[in-house]
Amino acid sequence: MALDVAGLRADFPVLERTVNGRPLVFLDSAASSQKPRQVVEAMGDYYYRHHANVHRGAHVLSVEATAMYEEARAEVAAFVGAADPRGLVFVRNTTEAINLVAASWGRVNLGPGDEVVVTVAEHHANIVPWQMVAAERGAVVKPVGLSERGVVDMDALRAAVGPRTKLVAVFHVSNVLGTVNPVAEAAELAHRSGALLLVDGAQAAPHLPVDVTALDCDFYAFSAHKMLGPTGIGALWARPELLEGMPPFMGGGEMISRVTFEGTTYTPPPKRFEAGTPSIAEAVGFAAAVRYLKSVGLESVRVHDESLVARAVEGLLAIPGVSLVGPAEGRVGLVTFVVDGVHAHDVATALDLEGVAVRAGQHCAQPLHRHLGLAASARASFYLYNEASEVDAFLEALRRVVAHFGAVA
Repeated sequence: MALDVAGLRADFPVLERTVNGRPLVFLDSAASSQKPRQVVEAMGDYYYRHHANVHRGAHVLSVEATAMYEEARAEVAAFVGAADPRGLVFVRNTTEAINLVAASWGRVNLGPGDEVVVTVAEHHANIVPWQMVAAERGAVVKPVGLSERGVVDMDALRAAVGPRTKLVAVFHVSNVLGTVNPVAEAAELAHRSGALLLVDGAQAAPHLPVDVTALDCDFYAFSAHKMLGPTGIGALWARPELLEGMPPFMGGGEMISRVTFEGTTYTPPPKRFEAGTPSIAEAVGFAAAVRYLKSVGLESVRVHDESLVARAVEGLLAIPGVSLVGPAEGRVGLVTFVVDGVHAHDVATALDLEGVAVRAGQHCAQPLHRHLGLAASARASFYLYNEASEVDAFLEALRRVVAHFGAVA
């Protein structure tokens, strides 16, 4: 079913802005999406009518806030196909989710010579935490390459995974290439060798129907702010039995069962991993974002995104001096490109003068850029509120930018 994009845009007041005297064309949703009125209003209603600390209060407001927080957990868990909300831990973002697994599961399960296998295309958040715990525990982080389709090279992954592999950590959708990894296939391979699979779902959850049961992964991390929700909250889904065996990530209130100077015992998951006062309003906003996406339909979002990407790819390939980074097909939500002889930051700055917001740099993926032989790249990312006319405006602006820098040269 086609999206009513004009109707949806009415929910996003920021899209009515002008930038540098031109209508805003916001093509940076892969970094952080815009928020609809429904999310902002849900958080405002919580603050105006229900705010109190959760879980321990006996008064009405605390009971209401606790119910809203735990209902949000159940809604977000269901959104990714999790049958048991106890497997859903609220964190600040995808980065914290992966750090939680590395610091908690990793410290218990990794030893000298053990291996964590990652792809060269991972976001830094799915590389650096493993390097940190590997250095502490004497383990090894092994990178594997990509296929021509811009996804994990399954032959290389098969060769890399062995008896010392404890974890395979992969992206679901690449934040640079927009390609979709064969997660279920990677899970089968990892499990066959006795390893676990962690998935960075930050770019997938906003655009694709996600079912952690069908994917057969062991950990799945994602962020609210990339999927119409507020900043400052994300989620880690994990198999509940894995969480049961993991020690706390942080210590403090709420995550304890009994505290004495002789020793402390901890609550069951997920509270074990949510020390202190949580982001209650943000959880309410997260749930509102999930409801919004469900009302729109993730399949419709995916089809819409793919049409915008195809239009952008066709246009980019037709501009002399512009090169697409990654494959032309199989992309979700974004295009990444370089302009011959012009730094990506200069391209992005020039596009901003045209009212077009894109991202430039290495997109927290330095190893991938080195692998591709690039110093930096520019990225235009699309979402459910973007129109085909905005893709055309971006391409027209880019043509003017390329012509300008060509004239300067």
